[in-house]
Amino acid sequence: MAAPTKITVPGKLTASPVLRDRPFRLAVPPVSGMLRPRLLLTGVAVAIGAFLLFCWGLALGDYPVSLPDVVRALVGAGDPGTVTVVQDLRLPRALTGLLVGVTFGVSGAVFQTMTRNPLASPDMIGLTEGAGTAVVAAVVLGWTGGLGLSTLGLLGALVTALLVYALAWKGGATGYRIILVGIGVSWICTSATDFLVARGDRFQAQEAVGWLVGNLNGRTWEQVDTLALATAALLPLALGLGRWMRTLQLGDDVAAGLGTPVQPVRLALLLTGVGLVAFGTAAAGPVAFVALACPQIAQRVAGTSSPPPLVSGLTGAFTVLGADLLAREAVPGTELPVGIVTGALGAPVLLWLLIRANRAGSGG
Repeated sequence: MAAPTKITVPGKLTASPVLRDRPFRLAVPPVSGMLRPRLLLTGVAVAIGAFLLFCWGLALGDYPVSLPDVVRALVGAGDPGTVTVVQDLRLPRALTGLLVGVTFGVSGAVFQTMTRNPLASPDMIGLTEGAGTAVVAAVVLGWTGGLGLSTLGLLGALVTALLVYALAWKGGATGYRIILVGIGVSWICTSATDFLVARGDRFQAQEAVGWLVGNLNGRTWEQVDTLALATAALLPLALGLGRWMRTLQLGDDVAAGLGTPVQPVRLALLLTGVGLVAFGTAAAGPVAFVALACPQIAQRVAGTSSPPPLVSGLTGAFTVLGADLLAREAVPGTELPVGIVTGALGAPVLLWLLIRANRAGSGG
């Protein structure tokens, strides 16, 4: 009997004769992963929780409103005064928190899946710092070139991302090199931001520092409109690239063998993640640890092999809205920046991830 032939696929993959009838089915996560009961149930539960926190935030304030009245006011029904308070005064802040959480959560899932590293997130590889440097420069130097803060934040994050990608390129940009280069670029941007804050006068420094912590106070419909448009454009793109993200998890050689254009897909994911985090940062500042922690929480609650982008975004919304409630109620008479709360909650998650990476032998 003739010896069985091996099946060779581009990308240095060789399937054994035993698996030639099903060489990739076991390795590639199913495209219909969103239909899995646990993942679907998790998404619905987190979405309901985020909506309840959203309504609770609209109910709090000097003019308290009951939750049923909040729901009626959202559709324009009920007392006109209540409708004005909810829709005109409180809704921009709540919507900004919701959208910022979604953009940061999805962006974190994109970067962690793309690099195959749970420590990779926009605030760990310099993207939020790059956006922050651009915005702080505009505030302190008083120069915007006719551009809004959202546009400047996008340009800052985009320039930072391209710099990281270029410096990490060596016959391709691997996730490991992107992380190492990103950490170095992050410190450069942080130093530049500190220099700009030190150069500005007292009022400029106070405004810049308040924004750098991550803040939802005083949000307006201008921020909501820009962020909503960006989310509507970039979120479907991130979800559409989900299939390619799953193949990138298997390694560049395996992904190429499965027909994935590795470098173009990685660049597309990079730009999509940059856009999401840039608009979110421009709207509320670099809210700490949301992009790092929420995808990991979503992955473990949903029981998936990688952070699910949509559930990560919903978890980010839940986290930011919950942190904003704590920031408003923790100190009576004082509204803390939301970034202080997310930083306090996210720091233990970061330590836990570092401990797990070290025990798994991937901590360096």
